[in-house]
Amino acid sequence: MNKYLLVINAGSSSIKFAVYRWAPSSQLIVDANGQIDGIENQPNFTIKNSYGVVLVERTLSVDEVHDHKSAIAVIRAWLEEYLTDGSLIAVGHRVVHGGQHYSTPVLIDAKIFTDLENLIPLAPLHQPHNLAAIHAFQKILPNLPHVACFDTAFHRSQHEIAQRFALPRHFFDEGVLRYGFHGLSYEYIVSVLPTLDPILASARIIVAHLGSGASLCAIQNGRSIATTMGFSPLDGLVMGTRCGSLDPGVLLYLMAHHGMKPSALEQLLYHESGLLGVSGISSDMRTLLASDNPKAKEAVELFVYRVGLEIGSLTAALGGLDALVFTAGIGEHSAIIRDKICGQAVWLGLELDSSANAAGQTRISTPNSMVTAWVVPTDENRMIASHTLAMLRSLDESQPKGGCC
Repeated sequence: MNKYLLVINAGSSSIKFAVYRWAPSSQLIVDANGQIDGIENQPNFTIKNSYGVVLVERTLSVDEVHDHKSAIAVIRAWLEEYLTDGSLIAVGHRVVHGGQHYSTPVLIDAKIFTDLENLIPLAPLHQPHNLAAIHAFQKILPNLPHVACFDTAFHRSQHEIAQRFALPRHFFDEGVLRYGFHGLSYEYIVSVLPTLDPILASARIIVAHLGSGASLCAIQNGRSIATTMGFSPLDGLVMGTRCGSLDPGVLLYLMAHHGMKPSALEQLLYHESGLLGVSGISSDMRTLLASDNPKAKEAVELFVYRVGLEIGSLTAALGGLDALVFTAGIGEHSAIIRDKICGQAVWLGLELDSSANAAGQTRISTPNSMVTAWVVPTDENRMIASHTLAMLRSLDESQPKGGCC
């Protein structure tokens, strides 16, 4: 009988999942990746196996899927049909916010669930969906270990000074600080880099996680030193629909002179700004790069400028730079954006190999470049699966506890 791990990543309108097989060699082998997106609108159910072969691709009716609970029921039904040669032994969940205290993955119990509920005000657009998925899967798979893996945890290694705002101290004590996000992505990249070049294990590195959500992280000896996202996933770089760094005086102005209330500000900053707000066309970098509209060009240039600015800031935090690593949707797939960003880093001694970059090779800097540049696909699901397996081993769970099959 095979043993399987299930990874869940729940968002506001989608539930992404992955199934990993725990082989006798103790390796984790990805078996399938799937998602239900368009929940509460036009739900679509897609699953591919490890070779990219489509296993499921269909539009669901609103009667079938109208909320996260019904979407989870569809996923469970598919799992029951699919896992005929084994059973689930654990579920790993992505949780955006772990607060000040959760710096490692944890086995979810009632107390921890309550603790994570108390963090909802710190991540109101993400945490509720993460917790709703945990609650639902715990109900349908009550005998399995459920493990929470946090996007903020990787950054808890930062010095307290790097986490503080210059506000009265009592705000820090109640949790108003720079948390940082995309930690599971950065942690995965750190685990892979030494296989590309052993020097990278202890090097001064900036990883650029560039997608619809975007951030940079300064890393040395595999530890987070500083990052561009702060108290919330709004901070730092220009993103698809998020504004990035913003003078707080702008918010005071919008409240005083436009009468904007917190809900309106939330809508503006999370959903109407960034590439979409500047271009007025799209939040998708591919669409903007293909457009001749000068507003699209301006949005792209602002995105690149802000990345270049933050690379300088994080280089200062590191005391120098040895490597720049691109990952996530834009970072992995847009040679044009990588070219532009590397052009912003010429002053650091980075020399781009244009041919390697255009070909999408792993190393895209020249042999003589003082700062190396790399393209490394991220895999947050595998990181969650690895943490979940480690938790099982720590609990000495060598036998399946039961499951849906």
